[in-house]
Amino acid sequence: MNTRQVTSWAARAGGGLVRACVVLVLSMVVPAVWAATVALGIRWGAGNPWSWLPVVLVAPLATLVLSRPVCRAFRSLVTRWTDTVIAPGYRQAPPVVLMSTGYWWNGFSYERTHRDARLDQRWRLRWNDPANWRDLRFTAIVPLTAGLLAAVPPAGVAAAVIGMAQPALPARLIGVLGLAVAIGSAPYAWRCVEPVAVRFLRASAAMELAERVDELTAQRADATIAQAAEIRRIERDLHDGAQARLVGLGLSLATAEKLMETDPEAARALMREARAGAATSLTELRELVKGINPPVLNDRGLVDAVRALALDSPLEVTVSAEGRLRLDPPIESAAYFGTAELLTNAVKHAHATRARVSLARDDTGIVVTVEDDGGGGADERPGGGLAGLRRRLAVFDGTLDITSPAGGPTCVRMAVPCASS
Repeated sequence: MNTRQVTSWAARAGGGLVRACVVLVLSMVVPAVWAATVALGIRWGAGNPWSWLPVVLVAPLATLVLSRPVCRAFRSLVTRWTDTVIAPGYRQAPPVVLMSTGYWWNGFSYERTHRDARLDQRWRLRWNDPANWRDLRFTAIVPLTAGLLAAVPPAGVAAAVIGMAQPALPARLIGVLGLAVAIGSAPYAWRCVEPVAVRFLRASAAMELAERVDELTAQRADATIAQAAEIRRIERDLHDGAQARLVGLGLSLATAEKLMETDPEAARALMREARAGAATSLTELRELVKGINPPVLNDRGLVDAVRALALDSPLEVTVSAEGRLRLDPPIESAAYFGTAELLTNAVKHAHATRARVSLARDDTGIVVTVEDDGGGGADERPGGGLAGLRRRLAVFDGTLDITSPAGGPTCVRMAVPCASS
């Protein structure tokens, strides 16, 4: 064995020893709490009426509090050391939304105030999450599996230190043997933490189902809020625009009818104004319909609709696509309005001059990529436009990926699983 191999083995042994010690310490956090509480109860003595308190109350409560941080630490270590990602599987807090009834919906119950809804949601998620039982089970299993094997190298080092300090030959032989065991096992003793963590920390089928139900509940609430907001927008546009003009048109026609005999010239002027108002109202109604369901999207499909959108944009937009890409109407509408919002953001916020839109199919569905040469720094804020776009895509199990470093460029990728033709 040459010097390079010896150095490499020594580095692996040293790194393995450190990792084994980390696994051992994390594995023994909860058992150490129980040992400390038992020792405290024994010290207080059987005659002390409070001697049962540490074991019966403090230790279980500390276990429940420490189990989640310990499990998160193990997931982080496994990801860092082996590149194996273990999904946390914890229930995520759905958005707290104000319903039309005036109550706040937190995904579990209706509350009168936003604060009460958040507080109730936090407690329900913390204590009713099925992942709590999974974490408790892991903290009970890991000391007897990964923790036990990870204890071998530190135990060998301890035996070596104690044995070498003794003058007797048998003790020194035990020290040498301990050192050999520590060096030989250090590169491998910590590796058992990966299969143990993968087996006992991954989300179960029931937890994945519960998470999916929570996700669908949140999507339903988002869809309800978005639908109510869209209805209010349509009502507002009709009330402030076309409806007001049509009322004025009716008044002008009534006045013209009265002036027809006495002042024909004034009556003709009112008729001209009424005709202009009717044309303006028709234009506004067409724009409103276009904002609800663009005719070009129904008639010519997503690709041509995006190209028409690019022609109306103040940016220099290049559109590339694979064929016509006929999709289900709801998915076409989501992709179209998502593209329109991204191009608007490029103009208003990024101050871009050029943009490129690409539409393509992959193995699962449609992928729309919008790139611009703006200043970048796009940030997805709660309640913002990008967060709303993500929620709208999530209704179709779609995803939104944003790459926007400071200084640009910005690239946003929308992917929606679907069947296309």
